[in-house]
Amino acid sequence: MYEYAELVVLIGAPLYLVAVVLYTIRLVKGPTIPDMVLAVDCLSYDLAVFLMALSLYYRTPFLVTPPLMLALWVYLLDVYVSKYLISKEVGA
Repeated sequence: MYEYAELVVLIGAPLYLVAVVLYTIRLVKGPTIPDMVLAVDCLSYDLAVFLMALSLYYRTPFLVTPPLMLALWVYLLDVYVSKYLISKEVGA
């Protein structure tokens, strides 16, 4: 089981690095606000998955909670940005 986690982290780390670079380019050069929001979403969710893989690699439960909180914050960002783009106001 733990050899599998090591393999996932060692192969996945360079792939996530390439993905982060591509998402950052999309974030900077994004032609529209939804493109930029999508880039932030992808960055955040990929970071959450990578932190989960690191928690498996290091066999520690302390790295599990922050990715979950990050995913929830990004979901809230999506809700507020989409509400703003639809009605041009953010409120309750």
